[in-house]
Amino acid sequence: MGFIAELQERIEQLKRRRRAVILAHNYQLPEVQDVADFVGDSLELAKKAMQADADVIVLAGVYFMAETATILNPDKKVIIPNIKAGCPLAGFMNLGTIRKYRELYPKAPLVMYINSYAMAKYYADYIVTSSSAVKLVSKLDEDVILFGPDKNLASFVAEKTGKTVIPVPREGHCPVHEYLLDEYYVLKAMREHPNAKLILHPEVPPEARRHAHYVGSTSQMIRAVGELGGDEFLLGTEEGLVYRARKLYPGKKVYPVNPRAVCINMKKNTLLHIVRALESMKPVVKVDPRIAARIRETLELSFSMV
Repeated sequence: MGFIAELQERIEQLKRRRRAVILAHNYQLPEVQDVADFVGDSLELAKKAMQADADVIVLAGVYFMAETATILNPDKKVIIPNIKAGCPLAGFMNLGTIRKYRELYPKAPLVMYINSYAMAKYYADYIVTSSSAVKLVSKLDEDVILFGPDKNLASFVAEKTGKTVIPVPREGHCPVHEYLLDEYYVLKAMREHPNAKLILHPEVPPEARRHAHYVGSTSQMIRAVGELGGDEFLLGTEEGLVYRARKLYPGKKVYPVNPRAVCINMKKNTLLHIVRALESMKPVVKVDPRIAARIRETLELSFSMV
């Protein structure tokens, strides 16, 4: 038995002993996706955490995802395999920035992308995912919206709703989507695969999005591979989604727009980290109960609108 197989078997043993489930984001390493009980996007992981018949949730993703699982599951223990799995996009948002834009636009609601830390979510009027942002903002009465922390998703929401969507902060972005999936890489991939349908994440720059056959969240991108028609597809997001798409649609040819579009933080969760987390039952992710209660209310309101 190889090393990976040994780790996977050990994880199965520990899951039964701990009454644990493993939830993995679409960007995780292939072997982590394979050992997970469920693989999905941010919203799907949050909802699966709530539905899980388990005492322990192992969240193989980045830290804000584990925070969200903790907030929605106050009676369960949430563990992140690698505490160092942060998110540069989430790091763009801070209290000083929120206060500044609130003062500049006192009547504009603050819509917070779920890809943010609990501190930022606490001050939000609404919380959205990449799949729900357009729908929720379109239902708001206000025509001027504060949206953070991703400027590219903010521009996508503005395009689709016709509203004035102000990015908070103006430079907020995911480095993988901003630099490794810009228009240069999109056009290069299209030349290499001229018959492929181009499916992009809304976190990519608007110049790249204009070439897409479809733009959506990671889960929407996966569904689009099955629904758009055709046999070849280019996926413009973190490269881990390609593994999942190929696994779900073995008869289709699926390529990454840029195979070097790797989120190093997502890949910090390895099988060995999962084994150690289940053995030691740490690191446990905790959120202040007062902050968590406020965020739960905002999430419930936002979920009810979409």
